[in-house]
Amino acid sequence: MTETPWHHRHILSLRDFSLADYATVTQTAVSFRDVLSRRTKKVPTLQGRVVTTLFFEPSTRTRSSFELAAKRLSADVLNFAPGSSSLTKGETILDTAKTYLAMGAEIMIVRHRETGVPQAIAAELDRMGAGVGVLNAGDGQHEHPSQALLDLLTLCTVLNPDKPSIEALRGKKIAIVGDILHSRVARSNLWSLTACGASVHLAGPPTLLPLNFAEGFRNSPIPGSAEPRAIAQHDTLEPALADADFVMTLRLQHERMTQHLLPSLREYHQRFGITRDRLTACRSSVKILHPAPVNRGVELSSDLMDDPSLSLISQQVTSGVAVRMALLYLIGTRSRDAALLNA
Repeated sequence: MTETPWHHRHILSLRDFSLADYATVTQTAVSFRDVLSRRTKKVPTLQGRVVTTLFFEPSTRTRSSFELAAKRLSADVLNFAPGSSSLTKGETILDTAKTYLAMGAEIMIVRHRETGVPQAIAAELDRMGAGVGVLNAGDGQHEHPSQALLDLLTLCTVLNPDKPSIEALRGKKIAIVGDILHSRVARSNLWSLTACGASVHLAGPPTLLPLNFAEGFRNSPIPGSAEPRAIAQHDTLEPALADADFVMTLRLQHERMTQHLLPSLREYHQRFGITRDRLTACRSSVKILHPAPVNRGVELSSDLMDDPSLSLISQQVTSGVAVRMALLYLIGTRSRDAALLNA
């Protein structure tokens, strides 16, 4: 296991992650991926620690992945279900978090449809001096850090299977296609991929990719680096795909139709759907990613999704458990050790 210092008590955003942070997460996740390949897939790293999943928004993949990761680390897991909770009786979100704190929760994994809820919980717990780590599992139109970090591990593994490292991403072109305006996945990936030296090209309809969307990311410095972030955006698909090493498509939520942001799903697929023919503009080694669930025939044609020589979707799911084990380990043990040293 890597011994690189870790300074984050919470993981709420990737905006302030340095190259050293990305390297630490990737190296730690690779170690846990090796653990998951063994016959005995459990380690006692977080034995006796309590991890709470506060998912105020429905999720299958993210919640199951975090729960499995915590159990692989031998933690005790408390699951929160909003439909049967005291929220229905008027309890506030912060009071719910404090209830789990009183039960001994030491790490809280928070997902909410409103932006800023994980940050608000982390701020309140810090104000109380609780020493609890909060991990953002997706909030509103803000971020989804663990998804971007598992995407990072997946890409690094494809580029260098024997020794995955973030250096392998330098100079690679990655196209992110779809509903970028509303995507927490796209935002987190913009921070991580550009920090690691990749060139990111965004493509989507103007209603889902405003003209100046990339500016705020492009003008934000990379912590610990003087290099600029390489970001371009396009309102057509072709320039984004040209010579791309990877293509990341984003889930198109059906409510965008009721909001009149798209004329039809058929037209979206005709203009921005990824098909085998369109991939001919990319490099011959191109691979496809998607955070899932996939709307078949909308973001991706079914034949691409089911083609293991092109699709990395299954690898993303596998990477997710190792990365989330790494994140729980880092904030669950490093923060505690640092607190003991500073006591």
